[in-house]
Amino acid sequence: MKGRESNWLIFLVIASGVFLSTLDSSMVNIALPSIMKEFHSPLHKTEWVVMAYLLTTSSTLLLWGHLADRLGRSRFYTLGFLLFGLGSAGCALSGSLHMLIGARFFQALGAAMMMAHGPAIIRHTFSTARLGRSMGFIGIPVSLGLMCGPALGGMLIEFFSWRALFILSGTASFGFALLSNFILPPSPAGRTPEKRSYDWPGALLWTLLLGTASLSLTHAFSADMSWQWGVVMICCTLLAFVFFVKVEARAAEPVLPLVFLQKRFFTIGVVSALLSFLLLFFVLILIPFYLDRVLGLSAARTGLIMTTIPLAAIVAAPLAGWLSDSVGARILSTLGLALSTIGLLLLASLTPQTSPWGVAARLSFLGLGQAIFLSPNSASVLVRMGAKNSGTAAALLATARNLGMMLGVALAGLFFSFFFRQITGGVELKNYVPGLEDFFCRALRSSFLLVSVAGFAAVAISWQRPVFERERAGSDADVEE
Repeated sequence: MKGRESNWLIFLVIASGVFLSTLDSSMVNIALPSIMKEFHSPLHKTEWVVMAYLLTTSSTLLLWGHLADRLGRSRFYTLGFLLFGLGSAGCALSGSLHMLIGARFFQALGAAMMMAHGPAIIRHTFSTARLGRSMGFIGIPVSLGLMCGPALGGMLIEFFSWRALFILSGTASFGFALLSNFILPPSPAGRTPEKRSYDWPGALLWTLLLGTASLSLTHAFSADMSWQWGVVMICCTLLAFVFFVKVEARAAEPVLPLVFLQKRFFTIGVVSALLSFLLLFFVLILIPFYLDRVLGLSAARTGLIMTTIPLAAIVAAPLAGWLSDSVGARILSTLGLALSTIGLLLLASLTPQTSPWGVAARLSFLGLGQAIFLSPNSASVLVRMGAKNSGTAAALLATARNLGMMLGVALAGLFFSFFFRQITGGVELKNYVPGLEDFFCRALRSSFLLVSVAGFAAVAISWQRPVFERERAGSDADVEE
């Protein structure tokens, strides 16, 4: 098959990978309360089911991009499906939490391969005249995955088990791997893979920095960790950061081009994205536990309530994208962050008597805020970078979003576990019993109020971006001056 039909079949394969990885990510948060119950694990260990996935994707995205330049993107996309499927099978068969976290590592390797190469394959498949249209269509599987994940995950957990989530994703992944093997061309658009140098020391230090920082945030202050080990972990993180900055400052092609951060508009956009996703994932980790432990909702109803966030985002995103061309990011992105912060403050008022609809109404502020923020913020960065640096800028924005997700997950466990132990006199969330509802809500309130400081900081930072940052087509002056 040739021509347009072949191109759209290629698009279908890429969209399937995007949908699968998005669906899986949005389902797993709903499963955390059930996983904690089955393995009787503390929150700071249970959250590593999510952390392992985010850490792996954040630290390997650039590596897969480099290897694909040498070996071809299509074969890596197919391999990504296979690894994702094998990881999903491992998750479904896990007999312990540590096995589950290890399987999530392999699952994330596959997801990172697909994330790194999907847009590039589309870019080389479609003509320039149809590229914008095809890239825009990628938003459809992303939206569908985010929207369907919580509801579908909740129903699977209620009627089967949390393992059914991974059985579903694994089965679908193996099917898509077979499909991609026949449909994706050996080398996109017949181009010879480009050979480039790679900053291996920077990549290794970046992985070490992310790993030590994640372990420090989730384990250094846990009840079963001595203060001596906590200090060692924090010192390792600081050393990794210092060495990473030194290596990147001297690298010819650094993993993270620090020179971009010298530009005010770029730094504001990246930091704002990081804080925005920090707020989002802070909520996504803790609210399912509130719905399960305090309100006693079924997994299916919990999934439906959590669907409020993507639904609100889907409604607001087109309007935000349309307004960004005329209003600009300073107003829209700041407004979005303000709405997300308001949502946090409203969630801090949750009580054992709050209705599920009351929770959904509060969550809608977060969904609206994320949608209004994201598109204008990304455009404000990419448009001023010009065509020459747009790819690197997009990668850095994606990295900032992943870092925000990781920090949100880590801080959610850190803050809530600390406050819950203090209020209950040392009780861990894994030992939660009926009668602790008020204590849970007090710990939740303190956690949301504390993280709202990051929300206020994000609003203040976003408001400092240049007023006139609207599209200046083809201008690279901001990064090449």
